[in-house]
Amino acid sequence: MNVFAMITGLVGGLGLFIYGMNIMGDGLQNVAGERLKTFFEKITSNPVKGLLTGVIVTGVIQSSSATTVMVVGFVNAGLMTLTQAAGVIMGANVGTTVTGQLVAFKLDAAAPLFVGVGTVIFLFSKKKKTKEIGNIILGFGILFMGMSIMKEAMVPLSKSDIFKSLTLSLSNNIFLGVLVGMGMTAIVQSSSATIGILIALANSGVLPLASALPILFGDNIGTCITALLASIGASKNARKAALFHLTFNVIGTVLFAFVLVPLTPFVSVVTRLTPNDVARQIANAHTIFNVLNTFVQIWFVRYIVIFVNKLIPGSDEYEKMAPKYIDERLIETPSIALSQTIKEVVRMAMKAKENLQLSMEAFENNNLDLVNKVYENEKLINILNKSITAFLVKLSNSNLPDKQLNMVSSMYHVINDIERIGDHAENLAELTSEKIQKKIKFSDDAIYDIKNLFNYTVGALTRSIEGFENNDVEKSQSVMYVEERIDSLEENLRDSNIKRLKSRSCSANASAIFLDIISNFERVGDHSTNIAQTIINR
Repeated sequence: MNVFAMITGLVGGLGLFIYGMNIMGDGLQNVAGERLKTFFEKITSNPVKGLLTGVIVTGVIQSSSATTVMVVGFVNAGLMTLTQAAGVIMGANVGTTVTGQLVAFKLDAAAPLFVGVGTVIFLFSKKKKTKEIGNIILGFGILFMGMSIMKEAMVPLSKSDIFKSLTLSLSNNIFLGVLVGMGMTAIVQSSSATIGILIALANSGVLPLASALPILFGDNIGTCITALLASIGASKNARKAALFHLTFNVIGTVLFAFVLVPLTPFVSVVTRLTPNDVARQIANAHTIFNVLNTFVQIWFVRYIVIFVNKLIPGSDEYEKMAPKYIDERLIETPSIALSQTIKEVVRMAMKAKENLQLSMEAFENNNLDLVNKVYENEKLINILNKSITAFLVKLSNSNLPDKQLNMVSSMYHVINDIERIGDHAENLAELTSEKIQKKIKFSDDAIYDIKNLFNYTVGALTRSIEGFENNDVEKSQSVMYVEERIDSLEENLRDSNIKRLKSRSCSANASAIFLDIISNFERVGDHSTNIAQTIINR
């Protein structure tokens, strides 16, 4: 037996398998696009809805680890409770069995055809969506080519007495088999890849179902390592989500490996479903195990959550001076990461709008506390500007469709405009502070003019934020008309200011501050127009 050839065949085949699975998952994710995002937005505290979300999302992205890491990211951002996360994590375990069912089909001979057809579609299609369909077919073919290489590499093991003894020991020692499954999955970071190896061994005639089952059960614990690693340095709630994943899978493994399987005819039932196909038996056992495990434990979610809360007591008060919606873990699913970025940008814009309103209120009431509140908010705006920019850089390097990449590019300009609006609001606060400290008086006419221009400015900013948030072209176009009114009004107010100076109804200091205020309002209107223009240009 050529050990080197066998190892290289296994490593190469496994590499192709994982690569094909990733290509197929990326293609499915990009085709699903916005639909994938809506599943997460409709999650409630009902574990069944979370369960269905986990099944669907994992079936699409072809990775329970990616789904769980994404859930850890949502919990870390405070967008999902632990109870909501529990349902999705359970569903992810069921959704990952789709890959096992796929690879159990004996499509080795057709694999080159899938690769050829997928490549032709990808290379010669002009539409992005059609290219993604080509990617799905191509990934499907590469996956089965990897399976074929692994199966051929394992054939010599059927003649090895040592390997036969090893498989027999795994049948007789469930604990050892579980440890092997944990180790394999922890190393390759994919339970689907481990199932693929088991099916390749079964197709080579060297692994009976009884030996595969303990490894299969151990896979479910090994796959938790990805989420556990992702939770390092995250919030307490995020660590709780990762711990829930581990607890759920450990309970399921113990329940099946050491209680249900030895005491029930589990092997007989699975064998009778497909008597002459061990590969299909392994895939079915994987599916039945995860479905039954989820069905049994879903009724006890509340108690598992209580147990996790005992192990990691307390919860987090989220830092105000930090992003709320974006988390690097969400980059695993770019379409969802994009929707979260939009929410964070809107949050930043609303904070800039709040500062504009606070500055005006401080000006009217000579309130230095509100001025200080503006300065505090400006710190958050600057933090969000840097955080969102860094997140957009990573997102722009992910696998997004062209339309969504254009949205990412436009957001660089949007956050820059919002940051400048924040600066203008801060300027207004500084002018207010000067007015208070120097005890400068404004005429009623001047106050009226400032409030009138302020109302138009806030109106333009509100419309631009709503247009951006909802991708509403009509709302964005309406900003242009408001901006024209702002420009016209600013010119008129400059003339009114000169008249007040001539009539000595206002001081030179008041006049200078007045001109600076209306100039800042006009600039806010310009930046609001820029934000609206990005939506119109899309």
